[in-house]
Formats: sequence, C-alpha cells, structure tokens
Amino acid sequence: MKNFTSTNQQNDALFVLIKSLTKSEKRQFHLYIGRLGGNTEAKFFSLFKFLDKQKKYDEKAILKSGIVSKQQLSNLKAHLYRQILISLRMNPAHKNIRVQIREQLDFATVLYQKGLYKQSLKLLEKAKSIAIENEEKNIAYEIVELEKNIETQYITRSISNRADELSIQAKNLSQQNVMTSKLSNLSLQLYGILLKTGYVRNDLELQRINNYFTSHLPKYDQNLLGFRELLWLNKAHLWRSLLTQDFLHAYKYASKWVGLFRKYPKMVELNPVFYLKGKNYLLESLFFIKHRNKFKEELELFETEIKENRIPINGNTETLIFQYYYANQLHKYFLEGTFEQGEFLVKEINEKIEEYSNRLDKHHVITLYYKIACLYFGMGKNRECIEYLSRIINAKKLYVGEDLQCFARILNLIAHYECGLDYHLERQFKETYKFLLKMENLQEVQKAFIVSIKSLGELYPHQFKKEFKKIHTKLKAFEDHAYEKRAFLYLDILSWLESKIEDKPIATIIREKAEHHLRN
Repeated sequence: MKNFTSTNQQNDALFVLIKSLTKSEKRQFHLYIGRLGGNTEAKFFSLFKFLDKQKKYDEKAILKSGIVSKQQLSNLKAHLYRQILISLRMNPAHKNIRVQIREQLDFATVLYQKGLYKQSLKLLEKAKSIAIENEEKNIAYEIVELEKNIETQYITRSISNRADELSIQAKNLSQQNVMTSKLSNLSLQLYGILLKTGYVRNDLELQRINNYFTSHLPKYDQNLLGFRELLWLNKAHLWRSLLTQDFLHAYKYASKWVGLFRKYPKMVELNPVFYLKGKNYLLESLFFIKHRNKFKEELELFETEIKENRIPINGNTETLIFQYYYANQLHKYFLEGTFEQGEFLVKEINEKIEEYSNRLDKHHVITLYYKIACLYFGMGKNRECIEYLSRIINAKKLYVGEDLQCFARILNLIAHYECGLDYHLERQFKETYKFLLKMENLQEVQKAFIVSIKSLGELYPHQFKKEFKKIHTKLKAFEDHAYEKRAFLYLDILSWLESKIEDKPIATIIREKAEHHLRN
C-alpha cells in the first residue's frame, strides 16, 4: 500500500527538482556547466551527479561521499538549485511568450542603464506590442512605465504627442489590470470558500454566497473586457455555481471558459494550465448533470488534443493531463454503467501515480483511489473496493476533504456488507459512527442512511428486501433536494438499494437508468 507519510525525499526541493528534469534538460545543464569553464569539477556539479543517481534523498549518504561538509551543504544545495533554474530558463522548451517579453524588458533595462536610449526604446516598443497582443497587460504596463521614465530624460521628438500617447496607454492598461485584479480576487475568494467550507447547506449560506458575489463583482462593460478579464469573470461565476450546487450553470460557465480558448487558440500555448483546468471543469459539470453524449464528445476531443500534442507539455501540464484524463475516463464508465470495461485503467493509473510521485498532490491521489474503489464496487469486486478505500481511511496527517472521507467510510460499510464480513461489519459500524460524530456538517442523507442500514443487523435475511424499500423511499426524497443532492455525486446509494430490491447487479441498474435518461 502506498505510504503517504512525509519523507525527506518528498520535502527536499532540490532533489524533487533534479528528479523532475528530462534527459534533454539534464543534457542542457551539462552543456551550461561546461560553458562556465572550470566548473565541471566544482562541488555543486558533483552534488548534482550524486543526487541524480540517488533513488531517494539521503543526506547521510551525501555527507559520507565527501563531496561537502555538513556546514556547507545548505549553501551548496542553494547554489546548485539556482544554477539549475538558470539553465532551465535558457532552455528553448521554456522560452514561452511571457519569458521572451520579460527577457526583452531586461535587455531594454540594461541598454537604458548604459545610456543607449534609442536602442532601449526600440526594444520596449517591440516587447510592448507582443505583450498587448498576448494579453500580458501587467508586463505591458511595466514597459510603458519604463518608456515614460526614459522619455523624461531623453526627448526623442520623433512623435510630437508622445507624452500624451504614453499617458493614455498607461491609464488604459492600469484600468484593465485593476479590473483583472478585482475579478481574480473574487474568483480566488470564492474558490477558497469552496475548499474551506464546501457546498452551501441551507438557505442562509446560499444567501450569504449570493450577497458576497454581487457585492464584490465589479461593474464592467462586456465589450471592453479582454481575454484575461473574461477568463476570471467566467471562473468567478463557475465557483459560485459549484458552491450553490447549480451544476447546469457550472456547465454554462465552464463551457464559456473553454470557449474563450477556442476563440483565442494561441492562448492555449501561453496558458495551458488554465485551459486544462477549464476542460476538467467542463467534463466534471457534464458528469454532474449526466449529459452522457456531450460528455463523451468532449472527452474524445480532449483525447485527440493529447494524442496530437495540441496542449504544450511540461512537468506541470503532464501531471494535470494525467489527473484529468484518467478521472474523466473513469467517469465515462460510471455514466454508462460499464464498470468492467474500465478495469484496465487501474493498472495504468497506479503506474502513473508511481511515475509522478514527486509531483502529485496527495489529495488528488486519494481522489483517484476513491474513484477506483467505486469502479470495483460497480463491478461487484467488493474486496478490491475495500482495499482502495482502506488507503483513504488509513491516510494519516493528510488533508482529505471530509465529504470524501465520509463517503469512503459509508461505501466501505456497504462493501463489507456485500462481502458478508459480519465480524468486520460490526467494527466498521462503530468506526464509521465514531467518525461521523466528529463531523460538524453531516448531511441528512448521511444520517438517514447510517441509521437505516444499522437496522439490517437486527433483521432476518427474508426481511431485508422490505427494509431496503423503506430506506430507498426515505433517501429518494433527497435526490433533487437543493442542499442534499451532492451526496449522490459521491456515492450512488439509490442505485445500490434498487439493485438489492430488484435482485440485479448495480451496473445493470445504472445502465438502465442511463438508457432511460438518453431516451428522455
């Protein structure tokens, strides 16, 4: 079982950076060191080669190698870290538009400091045009401010209204940046609320979120908003929709988010992370509203984009593509009820988790494990389901959303029941109750289910079906409840109950529901 406790390997930034380097980036670093002259035998390069060979970070082994003393190790590591970053900055693979503009601004600053005003202004004008064209308005504003500074010391007289032109340009860019800042602040605050408190649970919380949104949304003219402002505006609307469990509007704004990149395709190259996150929320919202055909269409398009390398690949995007692609592949089999067909994904996901172990956020790993557990549950492989759920339940010193922990335990209870593990079942009841008592925001669905399923232990087998019908009737009332329906996003309890009532596999029930949904 994967160990989630903190280790030096996971915490040491230098080791993680070295392990993230590709073969070409390592080759580039070797060439960079060679060009410095006299550095190929330097201590920091020896440390680089030593760490590159290590399987895990081991400080004792470093000191034993004689490369560096304990007192010097910290400084040597910091120096090596900086040299690697300089090398990476020089690598053509990392020379995106933003880096190129910043580089031109740096060159122009050097020329200005040398008193070469005309050359500096020429570079700045070119860099500014590229920045504005690519919606890099913060850098564009910096460039205009430097141009203004130069103009106060050196009058070019090439344009009579130069001062007015720069002042107007600075004012417009400043206003656009302020709008972007206000929208991004609103978006970030709403996202923070979503992470901290989760979905709204009652009318009071709904009103509070809506009031917060309307009071912090700046006044704007849609026609004057550029790509970046529209992106943050759609993000803010999306977080509000998710917070209020309005998944249809979540789909609307996720679609607008992705639509922006389709309107400005070159922005995918410049902002691939934003594009990937938008794609994921689009797929996730389609999953929530069970729009199977549109979901499959968008997932197939995503797969094509990955295969045809339409999305820039780097350490960050590679990890995100893995998370989003596989999570939504699993969602596809959930929507169809074709769980068995998705079993091949388990091996691939585990291999990728191992491959990206130094880069993956542990919460995302846990989320994938829960989805795998649901896949096995849908297949009727309850022991495998329990194995993956135990990785979530037994995770120590790790942030895992209460909802995920709660439903992992409830599903664990059901899986034990399905396996007929009576002794273990009693222990699971006690542990689940103990956990639920600590939860501050327990939903009515969760309460009703736990109380109901506990009563099964007091019944004879021939009485089960009648009891299942009672539980189903009780929970069915929450299916479309504004604040309770999210429970069914984590665990399809109703389909499981229907499978027990109708003596059918849960996968059959889900497939029948999916087909009925398509027909209607």
